[in-house]
Amino acid sequence: MKLSLRDKFPDITVETTKGTVHLPNDYQGKWFVLFSHPADFTPVCTTEFVAFQKRKKQFNDLGVELIGLSVDNLESHEKWIQWIKENIYVQIEFPIIDDEKRKVAETLGLIHPNEDDTAAVRAVIIVDHNGKVRTMLEYPKEIGRNIDEILRTVKALKLASIKKVFSPANWPHNEIIGDKVLFHRGENDDPKLDKERGIYSLSDWFVYKNLED
Repeated sequence: MKLSLRDKFPDITVETTKGTVHLPNDYQGKWFVLFSHPADFTPVCTTEFVAFQKRKKQFNDLGVELIGLSVDNLESHEKWIQWIKENIYVQIEFPIIDDEKRKVAETLGLIHPNEDDTAAVRAVIIVDHNGKVRTMLEYPKEIGRNIDEILRTVKALKLASIKKVFSPANWPHNEIIGDKVLFHRGENDDPKLDKERGIYSLSDWFVYKNLED
């Protein structure tokens, strides 16, 4: 099964380093970010685990939980966590799924037939509070993920859901409108009131405003 945007995340029961987790039901009312890895004790994935952990509070402050997946067993996961603690001095606190048999990776479509092995692709799946897939990102093994970009994506998605706005390229540092956000005018919006409402436009189809408005 290959997931697509807006799909319902499949019901899966997984064993993790923090116990049994029922996805997506155990995160009902919350968003979660699931990120997969081809194996434990790999250098790129280790840097990613550390980067996720260092930003865990920022994700949690947004109402977002983190959950990792690697196609190794719990014993290997625990040894990897301990290695990271002893050598990089970072305690990994988010759960890691045991997927030694690759059942979860296969269910989520994370095993690519064009890869030269059967390891899970390095993917990121962002799931919202209703259990719907909102973003899927895939990376080759040679390139580490940009965790700040994943955090930015979560922020932008939550803004879109709550405030019905759109984030421009490189938001909040867009080259045209800075940290402002784009939106569609309502049928009853009067452009004559734009100035007092903090609304700007470059055209009738290019309308933007301050985020707090």
